[in-house]
Amino acid sequence: MDETLDPAVIPPAQIPKRGHRLERLVQIAKGFGPLPTAIIAPESSEALAGALEARDLGLITPILIGNGHKIMALAQALKADLSHVRIDEASDPITAAERGVALVRDGTVRALMKGHLHTEDFLRPIVRREGGLRTRRRLSHVFVMDSDDLDRLILVSDAAIAIAPDLMQKVDITQNAIDLARAIGIALPKVAILSAIETISPAMPSSVDAAILSKMAERGQITGGIVDGPLAMDNAMNLEAAMAKGLDLKVAGHADVLIVPNIEAGNMLAKDLIFVSGAASAGLVVGASVPIILTSRSDDAAARVASCAVALAYDVWRRTGQPIMDWAALAEAPPLQKA
Repeated sequence: MDETLDPAVIPPAQIPKRGHRLERLVQIAKGFGPLPTAIIAPESSEALAGALEARDLGLITPILIGNGHKIMALAQALKADLSHVRIDEASDPITAAERGVALVRDGTVRALMKGHLHTEDFLRPIVRREGGLRTRRRLSHVFVMDSDDLDRLILVSDAAIAIAPDLMQKVDITQNAIDLARAIGIALPKVAILSAIETISPAMPSSVDAAILSKMAERGQITGGIVDGPLAMDNAMNLEAAMAKGLDLKVAGHADVLIVPNIEAGNMLAKDLIFVSGAASAGLVVGASVPIILTSRSDDAAARVASCAVALAYDVWRRTGQPIMDWAALAEAPPLQKA
C-alpha cells in the first residue's frame, strides 16, 4: 500500500479541524437535543463514529439502518457500545435509504443522516414525488464553514445538489440558505449572489440572475435576509475591495452567505475553504420535510458531529421559529476550551 494514501500518516496540519464557532454551536445545540435521526448505511468507521459521538454529546438519538454484521464489526473495532442503539437491518444502501424515509413519514425520526453510500442512492427515495420527503421548496445543500481566517461563519450554497440551477431554482437555494443562517443564529443574513463581476452583463448569465434575485428580495419574493448581486468573490468578502469598487456596503465586504452560480463553482469554493484555508465544515440539505445531514464519505467524525448540530438547530427553528443562539451577542466571547 502506498502510505501517502493512508489517512493515518497525513500530517496533522493537512487535516481540517473543527473551528471554535462550530464547536460553540455544538455545545449550545446539545442543550436542545437529542434529535431522533436515522443513520443510513453507517458502514464505515467515520460514519459510525460520527453518529455515535453525536449521540454521546446529546445531539441525536440514532437509529442505525444497514448491514447489521458490518455495523457490529465496526463498533467492535471502535470499542463502541451499541447495546442501547436500535439497528434496523437493510440488505443494501438503497433499501436502507427507503427505510429511513419510511421512519420519517411515520414520525419515528425527525432527521436523516447519510452514512457510507453514494449521494444519489441516499437522495433517490427522499426526492421521490410519491412517498418521498419533498415540499414546495426545491432541495439544496448548504455548507457552514468556519475558518480562523474569518471573523464569522460563512454559508456556501449550492455546492452538492443543483448542478446548473436556473433562476427559480436559485430563488429556493437562496431562501433555503437564509433560513438555515437564521436557524443557527445569524439574525439578518447578508447574502452575496456571486458572479465573476459586480456589474450586469448579458454575456454572463450568472450576473443577470444575480441582479434579478437581488430585486426579487427587494420586492419580498425572498425574505429574511439582505440580498445583493452580482458580486465577485473579492468584493463580497473583502471590505477594501468593495470600497474600491464603490459598492453598497450592506452586503459587499460583509457577506454571511455566498450563493454560487453552479455546482462547479460551489464545489471549488467549498473545497478551497476546507483544504487550502483549513476551514472546518458542516453540511445540511434543506427544503425537505426534515433536515437531511449530507456529508462526504471522506468527512471525519468532527464534520459529522457539527452537521448534526446544524440539523438540530434547523429542526428547532422550524418547530419554534426561534434560533438556538445569537451570534451577535457572542461575537466577543472567547473560544470554548476543549475537554
